[in-house]
Amino acid sequence: MALRYPNIDNPVNPYRDNVQGKANEPICVAGLLDRAKQVLGPAYEGPAPDWTLEAIYDRLENNAPRIVIIGGSADHPAHIMDYLTTARAALRIWQNGGVPFSFSTPVMCDGTAQSNQGMSYSLQSRNAVAEVVVNQIEAHSYHGAFVIQGCDKQPLGVVSALAHVDRIRRLRGEAPFFATFAPAHVLKGGTIPPDLRRELENVAKRAEGQGADDIAQDLRETMAYILQCSSNTAFQGVLQRARERGILTKEEHKDYEKRLAVATCDGKGGICAFNGTGNSSRHLVAGLGLVHPALELLTEPPDQEAVNRALDSLAAMINDPAFGVSNIMAANVRNAIRIHSASGGSTNLMMHLVAAMLYGGYRFSLWDIDRIHKEHPVPDLFDYSLTEGRDIFALALQCCSGKIRGMETLFHELLENGVPMDLDAPTVTGTTWRERLARREGLSAERVADNPIILSEPRRPFSGVDVLTGNFFESAVVKISGMPTPQLDEFDKKAAFVLYYENEEDANRSLLDPDLLEHLKRKRHFSHQNLRAMLRHNGPEHVERWKDMDYDELYDHMVKTHVLKIAVVISGQGPAAFGMPEMFTPMQHINANRTLRRLVTVISDGRYSGVTYGAAIGHMTPEALQGGGILYLKTGDLLYLDLRRGEIQFLDASAFQNGQLRFEFDSVRTARQPLAEQRLSRLRRRKRRVAAGNRLVAHTDAAHGVVPLAVAEEAELDYRSDVLLPKGKRVAR
Repeated sequence: MALRYPNIDNPVNPYRDNVQGKANEPICVAGLLDRAKQVLGPAYEGPAPDWTLEAIYDRLENNAPRIVIIGGSADHPAHIMDYLTTARAALRIWQNGGVPFSFSTPVMCDGTAQSNQGMSYSLQSRNAVAEVVVNQIEAHSYHGAFVIQGCDKQPLGVVSALAHVDRIRRLRGEAPFFATFAPAHVLKGGTIPPDLRRELENVAKRAEGQGADDIAQDLRETMAYILQCSSNTAFQGVLQRARERGILTKEEHKDYEKRLAVATCDGKGGICAFNGTGNSSRHLVAGLGLVHPALELLTEPPDQEAVNRALDSLAAMINDPAFGVSNIMAANVRNAIRIHSASGGSTNLMMHLVAAMLYGGYRFSLWDIDRIHKEHPVPDLFDYSLTEGRDIFALALQCCSGKIRGMETLFHELLENGVPMDLDAPTVTGTTWRERLARREGLSAERVADNPIILSEPRRPFSGVDVLTGNFFESAVVKISGMPTPQLDEFDKKAAFVLYYENEEDANRSLLDPDLLEHLKRKRHFSHQNLRAMLRHNGPEHVERWKDMDYDELYDHMVKTHVLKIAVVISGQGPAAFGMPEMFTPMQHINANRTLRRLVTVISDGRYSGVTYGAAIGHMTPEALQGGGILYLKTGDLLYLDLRRGEIQFLDASAFQNGQLRFEFDSVRTARQPLAEQRLSRLRRRKRRVAAGNRLVAHTDAAHGVVPLAVAEEAELDYRSDVLLPKGKRVAR
């Protein structure tokens, strides 16, 4: 049974005071509702259609809630089925006494844009989405939104926009802007067809027969993954190496690539099942209190009952400032950060959350996230795997079965593990977390006995994204949750040689070279003295046996035993220089190479894909184009990786050769000024490859969300005190 929304308590009603809106929009509303009924056909649930133009006019005149359904472009897999969810939402909004509208935003697919010029527009698209959403909402005077949340930059772009509108409306003395988010269902990953799997196994055997055991092992490891767009890139790298070694032909390579690609995505689309930016956004927005649990983790588009539950809850939120978007977001920011940490979320969200808070009018930066993250240790409660049947589609199945309740279960387990959470923060159910968790059925993670993903007992006592500092930069981030403890041990407190690239294209070419390590040895990129010093520091147990070896022999032994460490530095990728593209592809090439992944960390002023794992350090500030220390690094330099302490330091080579860890960079900056000027000149020329109107100029840096300066300058509120809780609750921070 439908309920009735209250009218908007607002002195401003442009539709009452300007007849043109009442002349233009009723046909749009009627058309939306007519199409909705046609889409649902026999599945339509509700009374006989009563959406006459006169009835729509009256609702506009009387300030009935104007609720816009915000979808995404159908050229993104997450939004293929938007038409169905839009139809269900439109009809329910009308049944509840509201006025439904709809529009869609462009949604870039980061997978499609990987390693091409499109990636320079990915981050900018978040701000572009925010701008266009604000424009449309303000121009058409909508009061609230039902958001079909997709992937990549769209979710936090829309959160930013709605928080911005809510803050502006409150500043003007108008009614708060309300919204509820409906994440697209999880896309079921593909499987490698049996005949193709046999052929790929034959390639592995062929590689072994030609002495290429590394390629055979890497190919078999890649075959163990659920087939998704990200694993296609891993296959691409391994097959390219096999082709260059003559193990397969170009024609075979392209045939395998095609057959893998077409077997990847389910026809109903959805958000890819890896725990990348799309699903990290799902978890984070749910942690912000903006997702109704009926819509949070589904394996297919939501049915009418689920849509109704979310839209009916708006009745308790309308006209209440505590349930305005910006206020819900700020009241829940600590919850969201801790859920993001416990679930091993994407590094991208560190920047996007800062942006959303700034758009909502709150002073916020990466350092606030770091402080919240460190206030109390957040354990790793998310046993996610793409090789053992524990992807996000499996998590959605567990939730749809009623065994667990998604982020409510994770919230509960964080509390059970002693992590402080803001229980009295408002959410889009029209209630607080405390009220939501009072229903105990299906709450404990222990209800999933077979292959659980959300855990009650932590895998380890820490997780999430750590903020790094050092003597040649101000801030960077590393996804500690993406590094298994043995891998973290392998890189922590180790010295690493810099292998410097000015752009991603050069890095990708080099990392795909099957003889990269041999080339580095042959060209003596790393000095013999520094190689010996690294041996003493990284592998002291080998010093006595290897101290008299010549360069080639020592180098080979250090590679074989993983004592050699290399920091692949990909510079000139920051927001001002090149739009801050993701370094997913170079990192994937490293992860798909069993030798390199034991030796190499990547450091960049660019970003990483949410699915990236391993020793990936990004978001470095200041970026190269702004004169950051990363601009001055050279191949052969030495860095000290002190990851558990949150530091990366530039090493004085002379002191290091004498067994000392001396951190000094100022003299390097001075001595290499001519080199820096040459590089800056190339970066400025290269920047022109990005359309001038879409460059991230006059924006803050990565630590401050990469938002327009005006947005940051007007963010004056304190999230710790300038929030409203539902009546009868109080702020306790």
